[in-house]
Amino acid sequence: MSILDSFTRHPASVGESYGQHLGFAGGVGLRMIGAGLACVVHGIFPFLFVRTGSRTILALHARVTAGQRAPAAAEGLGRHA
Repeated sequence: MSILDSFTRHPASVGESYGQHLGFAGGVGLRMIGAGLACVVHGIFPFLFVRTGSRTILALHARVTAGQRAPAAAEGLGRHA
């Protein structure tokens, strides 16, 4: 197994190139960070970002599981970042 295989094995298992996987996983991660910050602000100011966290979780779950493939499902979560 080459070092390159370490970077391409999982993306290939979900039908993506390394670059496609980087874009998908990076986008999911940035949305999670944004939602997490909104939740912290909501904790301090309960009248702000009332549904941001739950809406983001639902949207990300739908996006991540929409492209489920058998090999990735065997890993436990379907298509994941």
